[in-house]
Amino acid sequence: MSDSPLFSISHKPVLYQEILHILCPKSPGKYVDATVGAGGHAWGILNASQPDGKLLGLDLDPQALEIAFQRLDIFQGRVQLVQASYTTLRNQLDFFSWDMVDGILFDLGVSSMELDDADRGFSFLADGPLDMRFDPGNPTTADLLVNQLPETELADLIWRYGDEPQSRRLARAIVDSRPLHSTLELAEVIRKTYRGARERIHPATRTFQALRIAVNQELEAIENVLPVAAKALAPGGRMAVISFHSLEDRIVKNFFRKESTDCLCPPTQPVCTCGHRATLRLLTHHSITAKEAEILSNPRARSARLRAAEKLTLA
Repeated sequence: MSDSPLFSISHKPVLYQEILHILCPKSPGKYVDATVGAGGHAWGILNASQPDGKLLGLDLDPQALEIAFQRLDIFQGRVQLVQASYTTLRNQLDFFSWDMVDGILFDLGVSSMELDDADRGFSFLADGPLDMRFDPGNPTTADLLVNQLPETELADLIWRYGDEPQSRRLARAIVDSRPLHSTLELAEVIRKTYRGARERIHPATRTFQALRIAVNQELEAIENVLPVAAKALAPGGRMAVISFHSLEDRIVKNFFRKESTDCLCPPTQPVCTCGHRATLRLLTHHSITAKEAEILSNPRARSARLRAAEKLTLA
């Protein structure tokens, strides 16, 4: 495979070869990269599905889409890029008169490109506004949550989305330190408040993650879109999901498990009464993780978990 002229852009698509192996793009298939980002995975899908494969790319981030437009320019006529949430997947497919598709990819979470942009406010390693929005039009920012949520709600948010054991202590300190308007201000409050032995990760990691997930309603979005994506797959079509958080991965695992099972009745029930029939076949019985070589070149890949399933041909 030859490289794209813009493949050297700092954004590195995680589990790139694994995605191409699972989706197995072919001409004249139709594919959706529902989180197209800077277009790394999309480039591979379009390249592998020559000459007539088509791709629809969705993303909320206008900056990422600008890069994707440049990167995928050589595939003009075969690619459509739209600034939209993947929660609008069915509407987008209808707009382009795509009834069913042969493959769908979700690469969840924040990209390294977004983390590296201090003005986006995703990282505690550089000073920036407490923003954390994928979509600049989203009225909810991390600043709003940090400075306006009641202490108990803020603690619950940090615990629920960040698995942070010191959520109540941190929420109390954040409320006592208000107003906080920059990433470094918030990170310093957390650093001073944190108790216990020094961990491998920065004390602010889980709190920043929780705020980002809450700002963008990421868990609700993936829960809502998975059934829509499964219905949009043609028989034999494949869906692949890369997640970076245990809560995301659990949602994907449970959905795939349910939709690959014929009966959901309790094991003790002698006769099936639910009438559920499997619509998917698992392609990954356990999540696929990045190899050591990829992790060394792209540390973000360390926490990536890939799961995939194939649409069954129903009688």
